[in-house]
Amino acid sequence: MEHETVSHSVSERTLARLPSGTDVSVTVHRYEGGPGPTVYLQAAQHGIELNGTAALRRLHERLLEAELAGTVIAVPVVNSLAFDHGSYVTPQAVDAVNPNFNRVWPGNDDGTLQERAVASLWGLIEAADVVIDLHSGTADMLEHVRFQNGEHDSQRLASVFGADYLMTDPKPDRSLEEYRGTLRAAARLAGTTVIVPELSNSRQVDLEAARRGADGIENVLGEVGMLRTEPRDPPSQTVLYDDGGRVGADRSGLFEPASGVAIGDHVSEGRELGTLYCPATFERRQSVTATTSGVIYSLTLESAVTAGEKLAGIAELE
Repeated sequence: MEHETVSHSVSERTLARLPSGTDVSVTVHRYEGGPGPTVYLQAAQHGIELNGTAALRRLHERLLEAELAGTVIAVPVVNSLAFDHGSYVTPQAVDAVNPNFNRVWPGNDDGTLQERAVASLWGLIEAADVVIDLHSGTADMLEHVRFQNGEHDSQRLASVFGADYLMTDPKPDRSLEEYRGTLRAAARLAGTTVIVPELSNSRQVDLEAARRGADGIENVLGEVGMLRTEPRDPPSQTVLYDDGGRVGADRSGLFEPASGVAIGDHVSEGRELGTLYCPATFERRQSVTATTSGVIYSLTLESAVTAGEKLAGIAELE
């Protein structure tokens, strides 16, 4: 590999077309140095997850001053339709069949609007050596990086990113079988090393989360030799296993976490996590309990919830 001063270019990539004839497009940044690997970065698959985009802006400023071996491709707002509507998923009026952008990878040239949009991006991803798909969760979520169990390179890069927690699946093939349609599963099946950082705090820009995101990507680029700088030593890290500990709302209403329940708590299956009420009649609609034993890594604090919405996430310790 050869490190050379970065050459930066920006292009617009058309993904699909709306009924009005308006194009749905994304902005693609390309940072090129000397010969070396290709890393693909993206953020905002879900429109309320802002801190991945904020992290890429900070990384942009650093890369412009860097010497690089290889190519970094960055798409800061991959799902502009959800982003513009301030929505987690794409409005159903645009794609009622596949509203979640992260459930249709690698896409379909003849499919629904989002399947076509994903297919238009897929060429960038399958040609990359490393993919980093930036997400963000609730303000009090345990910030973590997901890696593919059984894949040494994936775990190594997830660790180097520098979060206090890593997350994977109990079985090496679980994410590929049960998470088909996600970018991480599709890219892994294509032979690409993938990590998925979950930065804290959706819905608003968190300056520290954005900085940690940029630092983490810079660490990864240093680890694979694309930057001259060595990655920072990772902190002492805890590995969590996501074993289906998703706790959802059975009905819509107002959710109030139970007193004394907090992110990072170790809970047993059946532990009370909170209560879902009807805001109009005050009826108790659901006693929310832990579906498995483990560590609470996410807990919703946005009280108004819709049936099926995730209220808590629980993962097992290594």
